[in-house]
Amino acid sequence: MYICLCNAITDHDIRRAAADGVRTFAELQNRTGCADCCGCCEAEARTTLEEAVVQVALDLPILVAA
Repeated sequence: MYICLCNAITDHDIRRAAADGVRTFAELQNRTGCADCCGCCEAEARTTLEEAVVQVALDLPILVAA
């Protein structure tokens, strides 16, 4: 699904950015250009990034205390 129509950024692009280490909206904007034109997509982009960051954290292996 397209999140940012101005820059053709999809939810997949945002999830991939999170998987590659993007953690803040400012980093997402720098990496993708998302929400730097009209800004209509900012709320949806932020939500998608937050959900993706949580998912990345859940996907990390749990370290067992020695």
